[in-house]
Amino acid sequence: MISAVEQEQYQVRFDWGVDGARAVGGDADVIVLVDVLGADTVLPSSLDSGTAVVIAGSLRNGDAVARWALERQADKGDRFTVAVVAAGETRTSGTARFALEDLLGAGAIIDALAAVGIDYCSPEAAAAAAAFTGLRNATGHLIGASVSGRELTAEGNRAAVDFAIAVNSSDDVPVLREFSFGS
Repeated sequence: MISAVEQEQYQVRFDWGVDGARAVGGDADVIVLVDVLGADTVLPSSLDSGTAVVIAGSLRNGDAVARWALERQADKGDRFTVAVVAAGETRTSGTARFALEDLLGAGAIIDALAAVGIDYCSPEAAAAAAAFTGLRNATGHLIGASVSGRELTAEGNRAAVDFAIAVNSSDDVPVLREFSFGS
């Protein structure tokens, strides 16, 4: 029986944080972790033994991630499932916080996957893609004005924001075979 919360029937899935990675990534061929601005953000550690390959995705490499996934699908000779997981941020209290930049980054990747034909999306994935496509022209402004963007700017690191918002400026697809949750 398919669990309603795991999105198993979909080729492209979307969720947030550690629990989301566990829910949508368990049987996926790849987990794409999206952490657009954070280096200290909560990212999955060992989800379980036998976890799928994990790659790092962002606004900068959405098209490259989609091409990478399409190549893996051709190698597999069958449907290739992609779990896109937005990292989110952590409040000072240790609780999770929604991160606009990660939603838009995830949406950019999901949109790029659809453009190459990997497009059987869960409703959650479709909504993330729609957020990106609907706000594509405002992405830089929105991320700069977001909580995370303002924090980095206040810390004197506006260059990190400007670097992160350069959509499809990189062909790199970092493969993370081991990763860990932040503190």
